[in-house]
Amino acid sequence: MPESSPASQSHVDTLKISRANGGFYDGFNKTVAIVPKLLISALIIWTTSDPKRAGDILLSLQTWTTDTFGGWYIYLSAFIMTLVIVLALLPKSGKRLLGAPGDTPAFSRFSWFSMMFGAGIGIGMLTYSTAEPIFHFAANPETIMGLAEGQTAENVRNAYKWAFLHYALTPWGFYALVGIALAYFSYNRGLPLTIRAPLQPLFGNALSGPVGHAIDIAAILATIIGVGVTIGYGVSQFASGIYNISPMSWLMNAEGTPSLAAQISALTIILAASTVSAMSGVNKGIKWLSNINMSLSFFLLLFFVFFGALGFAIQSFGYAIWDYIVSLPSMSLTVWHNTGTETSKALAEWQRDWTIFYWAWWIAFAPFVGLFLARVSRGRSIREYVLGAVIVPALTCLTWFTLVGGTAIDLELTGVANGSIVSADISAQLFQTINLILPPNLAIAMSVLIVILLLTYLVTSVDSAILIITTLASAGDQRRKNGKHIIIWGLIFVAAISSLLAAGGMDALRSAMIIGALPFSLVMALMSIALIKALLFTKR
Repeated sequence: MPESSPASQSHVDTLKISRANGGFYDGFNKTVAIVPKLLISALIIWTTSDPKRAGDILLSLQTWTTDTFGGWYIYLSAFIMTLVIVLALLPKSGKRLLGAPGDTPAFSRFSWFSMMFGAGIGIGMLTYSTAEPIFHFAANPETIMGLAEGQTAENVRNAYKWAFLHYALTPWGFYALVGIALAYFSYNRGLPLTIRAPLQPLFGNALSGPVGHAIDIAAILATIIGVGVTIGYGVSQFASGIYNISPMSWLMNAEGTPSLAAQISALTIILAASTVSAMSGVNKGIKWLSNINMSLSFFLLLFFVFFGALGFAIQSFGYAIWDYIVSLPSMSLTVWHNTGTETSKALAEWQRDWTIFYWAWWIAFAPFVGLFLARVSRGRSIREYVLGAVIVPALTCLTWFTLVGGTAIDLELTGVANGSIVSADISAQLFQTINLILPPNLAIAMSVLIVILLLTYLVTSVDSAILIITTLASAGDQRRKNGKHIIIWGLIFVAAISSLLAAGGMDALRSAMIIGALPFSLVMALMSIALIKALLFTKR
């Protein structure tokens, strides 16, 4: 069936994206809908045909990517974070409404924030609110340089400074940039809600053809891999939670980490629930789940307020905010290279394994989260948007780190944990913390709540990602549910994540994500330039 002209008549004079008239791909741009499926299918076939070799090649490509483009990731992240804050502060851009005059928000502030936080980083908080501070409490650049000793009281402030770098302003700046660009060019300029649209000031109608298709395809691939890493960590923690509730030997392997069978079983359950939720749309399933997981999150935080190390958390929060703000420029702009010394090698490896990994992760997640934020933020000013999409989530993450992670650090400092949290697998550290502060029966009950919360976060992230992918493939059409295509993408997620886990566990997923984020990092750089041009140097 030949492909038609654009999604709606309002787009004719701005950006034409062809869509099919009828057939299986009715309403979709066939190139954008089919090519990502072919590429992901090729990845699945390759990784399943020789998992070990595929894992080794992915690891080699990851090393080359980080060695070659590590500085690019570092400097780009600092630029984007600064740009988003500046756009919110400047009167000309900060007061700009994302939408037509008279547009009002479709969601209450609570639902709006719940959906943004759940899609953007909810799973990460359950995994890393304990793991991130604990890891840096043991080792960070200061301990590598001999300026502090790991697992001591003097290293607590350093641990939080680096943890905040990875979860405060910078990641939310990535998401906010894409969201602002998509919302502005769609709602204010009448362009389709696709990743290519914000680049229209730079490339014009050339984006209607192969160049624009390539941009949307890169965004879909980054979304699949970025969400895949998140889901990989999520299903591992889900399996650890089930094991903490009812120890079953098949859930864990000999190393004390979740087995492949446990991960794939959890993955299948989560993707099935996500597909059902995605078919209900943003206003029903995703909104309801987001409200539920935000309410459960507040309950979990209140638990740590009453049963955790509250005094330690309050003190850490104050010091950490100050240390983070003072050190942010140097942490954001320093690139460590291996110059042949043991210290330089260790610093470069630490930055590769932590900061560069995170920046690639957030970049890979940005097309999905950014487009989702744009969908739910119509009718808000850029200043309000940045406050709700950057400042409030960053403070929420810091609260999680100091309350949950602070309790874990305090248990280690006082000798109660005796190394059991530090040495636990990343998927089990939160549950180990719970086990130490509660009697066995109550620890099991709290583990059940965490597993339910984790499930809602996982489902929210995946169903949001599926809806975003179908939106991109249908030239920005937000109205279509496309049930059969939602099911297909759910199956693709299961197959892709399962094959990468089989090829090398989380290391293979991490490698694929860091490699896959690189093309979209260029798109984000161009998007930044286009947004500056549109908001600050034009009268429209």
